[in-house]
Amino acid sequence: MNTATTLSLRDRWSLYLDLIRWDRPQGWLLLLWPTLMALWMAAGGFPGWHLLTVFTLGTILMRSAGCAVNDFADKDIDRHVERTAQRPLTSGRISVKEVVLIGVLLALVSFALVLTTNAYTVALSFGALAVTIVYPFTKRFFAMPQAVLGVAYAFGIPMAFTAVLNEIPPVVGWLLAGKLAWVIAYDTEYAMVDRNDDLKIGIRTSAITLGRFDVAGVMSLYAVCIACWWQAGQLTGMGWGYDLSLLVAAAQALYHYTLIKGRERLACFQAFRLNHWLGLTVWVGVVADLALRG
Repeated sequence: MNTATTLSLRDRWSLYLDLIRWDRPQGWLLLLWPTLMALWMAAGGFPGWHLLTVFTLGTILMRSAGCAVNDFADKDIDRHVERTAQRPLTSGRISVKEVVLIGVLLALVSFALVLTTNAYTVALSFGALAVTIVYPFTKRFFAMPQAVLGVAYAFGIPMAFTAVLNEIPPVVGWLLAGKLAWVIAYDTEYAMVDRNDDLKIGIRTSAITLGRFDVAGVMSLYAVCIACWWQAGQLTGMGWGYDLSLLVAAAQALYHYTLIKGRERLACFQAFRLNHWLGLTVWVGVVADLALRG
């Protein structure tokens, strides 16, 4: 194999990694921490290496597949947005066929992992896949597509409970409501970055829908998230360690206010990128509380 071919393959591999946002792990971390929260709550502690591996790798793979789906759906839109104009598909450096193939392969590997759990969890995975595919297209007609993204991102929570307990107890509703509020909050921060471009091309986002109430809306959603997760803790008998993690998470959310109140692009993007620390904080609270209890 000559050097030119080697470089070509290396460059193509680099583009594939760029497609799935491999250098931006915040995306899959935002999915992972609430999923692990649910897994630990369902198991009452460490869920075992098998389920931890399935849900960690599955989360990374499905987020990566979702990026491919998103870029396929937005290939003609991204070129008009400053932040996304140079994405591999939009810029023409990789083909539609390659993007579709990568998305399908990643989804299939993720599905293979889910097959090692149980029938209930496998059935839920089809719903997760369907919403993942539908979400990118909702930006064209739905006033708050971030809510659809929230549903897609939240599927790991009931799947964690079914994988452990083979049922969906009432606490899942509170965890889902908190996750949905959190996703809309942080993705609105993200949408605030692109608001001017989105207005020009007619894309619908929560930042546009909320208008001048965007900052108030984001902070209210953070409050709803914390309240719902506190209620989930009450139902599962979580103690002071978990409550302390929620207080720290609330303090982080308040810091976000200082970043987004001026609606400056870079500050809003920074707020979005910090959100995975909020999720990590609450998961650590769950782990610590259950460890202290055990």
